[in-house]
Amino acid sequence: MDHQKKFDLITFGETMLRLSPPANGRIFRSDVFEKHAGGAELNVASGVSLLGLRSGIITRLPKNELGTFVKNRIRFSSVSDDFIIYDENPDARLGIYYYENGAYPRKPTVVYDRRHSSITKIKPEEVPQDIFGKARMFYTSGITLALSENTRLLAIELIQKFKAAGAQIAFDVNYRANLWDEETARTTIKKILPFIDILFISEESCRRMFQKEGSLQDMHREFCKDYPNIQIIASSEREVISPKVHSFTSLVYSKKEDKFYTEDQYKEIDVVDRIGSGDAYCAGVLFGLLKYNDPQKAMEFGNATCATKNTIFGDLPLSDFNEISSIIKGHQTKGKQSEMNR
Repeated sequence: MDHQKKFDLITFGETMLRLSPPANGRIFRSDVFEKHAGGAELNVASGVSLLGLRSGIITRLPKNELGTFVKNRIRFSSVSDDFIIYDENPDARLGIYYYENGAYPRKPTVVYDRRHSSITKIKPEEVPQDIFGKARMFYTSGITLALSENTRLLAIELIQKFKAAGAQIAFDVNYRANLWDEETARTTIKKILPFIDILFISEESCRRMFQKEGSLQDMHREFCKDYPNIQIIASSEREVISPKVHSFTSLVYSKKEDKFYTEDQYKEIDVVDRIGSGDAYCAGVLFGLLKYNDPQKAMEFGNATCATKNTIFGDLPLSDFNEISSIIKGHQTKGKQSEMNR
């Protein structure tokens, strides 16, 4: 792998404005909303950068105050803004979603207001053509494929061009039923799987969308048999005890070694905000592969970054390499530990 490339990771996807009522407030009742920036591909790029690698994001923002707010958050997250495309159309808009925290027995609630956002009108000629040789790895998700025909066609083109330029391709199925149906998703994703090196997929998507059977291990091996290019498959395993108490681990399969990697759960995580925790998992796995080329490290960093992101309000992760390394060490240490960092 070429370590002389400018970026370790470049992602492509929508960046959004999130509005949340304070604490455990209700969307329909609250007069005040806290604003955050987020989006799957930004969350992943941010997580990788915070851990110490160089990342950038291809996205399209309205050229107004909301676009500036998101741009500043991208910079604050140590993600390059070199590839932000600005939409100067009078109808330019930033996708919005509203998130309401849950408290047992009330589940968390999400309301989307993202139709016709600026990224849905993105054109291939807006992406700089010298970008493809600059990254060791390219990442996008099923959310980007589902947003619009423009984002779908461009995502597929980017996957093919980054691949041709020698980059590894990572993809998260990340199925969202409110964006597209399973049949369309399955047909589209099957077209890109021959280009994918690292696949993130839930057990539910394996069974429902791709109609596979057997154990999760069986399904991982079958994907690698069907699509020989896939080298790593990762599936998160979250146990939801209540909206504010989760346990988490994952299963990572390395085709080269024909070996599965997992570990004991992070038990009874104190969930402050679960949004973005799946993206934090992807970021940790990709960091472990980019930094160490080690599936064991990838699994450990993925689990730790996911568990830790659950404890942080907002979409974006806020944990650096030292904190995550300390959390991994603590998780692997048996016996009594200090209750405070000091």
